[in-house]
Amino acid sequence: MASVKRIADIKVRDMSNGAEIVGVQKRVLIGPADRAPTFAVRQFTLGPGGHTAAHSHPFEHGVIVLRGTGTVLTPTGPVEIGEGSVVFVPPGEHHQFRNTGPGSLEFLCVIPVEHET
Repeated sequence: MASVKRIADIKVRDMSNGAEIVGVQKRVLIGPADRAPTFAVRQFTLGPGGHTAAHSHPFEHGVIVLRGTGTVLTPTGPVEIGEGSVVFVPPGEHHQFRNTGPGSLEFLCVIPVEHET
C-alpha cells in the first residue's frame, strides 16, 4: 500500500558531532519504516558552514540539490553545486558535501534501502 506523509511531520535527526560532521540535519523521507524494498530517500540540510564527513562507502547514491550553494568533494577536487544540481557518487568514491553559502544547503539523497540506518 502507498505511504503518504508530509515532510514537515517527519522527525529531524541532528547528525552533527562537532568535528567530522558539522551543522547537518537528516530526515528519512522513504525508507525501511515504509517497507521500501530497494531504495531510501533522505533529505539533508546543512547549515551555513556545515559539512558532512569526508568518507566513502561500498554503495552508490544520487543527490538532487533543492536549494543553497556548496561543493561536493570528488577525486579531482571540490566541484560547485547549487539549486538544480544533480550528483551521482559511484560506490567506493571518497566524497564530502559542504555548504559554502550564507543560507542552508538542502538536498535529497537516494541510496539502497539496506544501507539506511
